[in-house]
Amino acid sequence: MRNQQRSRTLQQVRTTLAPADVLDAARLFFAQRSGVYSAFTERHGPTYLTLRGLGGEEVAIGVARADGGTAVSASSYMFDQQVARFLSSLPPSVESIA
Repeated sequence: MRNQQRSRTLQQVRTTLAPADVLDAARLFFAQRSGVYSAFTERHGPTYLTLRGLGGEEVAIGVARADGGTAVSASSYMFDQQVARFLSSLPPSVESIA
C-alpha cells in the first residue's frame, strides 16, 4: 500500500498581506473555483485553514509573521496547480536588506 503523504507537495511564499488577510483570500479564491476545483472551509484558526474539495480533496494553508510580511505554506495531494495559482496571486514580500 502506497503512503499518500509522500505525494503531498509543500509550496511556500512570502507576502505583504497580514496573516488573516491571506486566509480570507484563500477562502474566497478556492470557493470561486469551478466544479471539481472548488474547496470550502473545513477547519480554521488564526494561523491555519483547511479546505475540503467536492471530491474529498484537502488543501491545508498555514501562515506566520515573518520579516517583510507573512510566510505562507500550502499543501495538497491533487490541487497543486490551484495552490500555485493562489500563492502567485498574493502580493510578494520585499525582504528588507540588513
